[in-house]
Amino acid sequence: MDEKANSITILMADDDEDDRLMTKEAFEEAKLANELRFVEDGEELMEYLYRRDKYSDPTISPRPGLILLDLNMPRKDGREALREIKADADLRQIPIVVLTTSKAEEDIYRSYDLGVNSFITKPVSFEGMVFVITTLAQYWFQIVRLPEEK
Repeated sequence: MDEKANSITILMADDDEDDRLMTKEAFEEAKLANELRFVEDGEELMEYLYRRDKYSDPTISPRPGLILLDLNMPRKDGREALREIKADADLRQIPIVVLTTSKAEEDIYRSYDLGVNSFITKPVSFEGMVFVITTLAQYWFQIVRLPEEK
């Protein structure tokens, strides 16, 4: 993977501690050097993206090049956060991949209607998560051309 791909920060919004830990370990297993940051719900995601409160320092909250978004979170769920991000001219170019336990057709259609870039049902096994993370990284950082940060 090239140096530019490694410099892209990935922000994961997920309230499940076990899922965050499995994702972190999958990144390590896949030998990805990208910086991986976590927020626990949609409110915290928006605080991070708008650099409010504890995220006001850009060194603590670098703009993500990719957001991994769970749909079912407390306070503000992923659907609400997705709608808000895609409605904001400064944020809408950030690619968002829904990574959720939901398999509901309604969630899939609604997520794409709201502007999600990809919808993935979370794998249940660690090996499955490593495969998903490796494939995501290859696609988003080696194949796709992302916009330069403003």
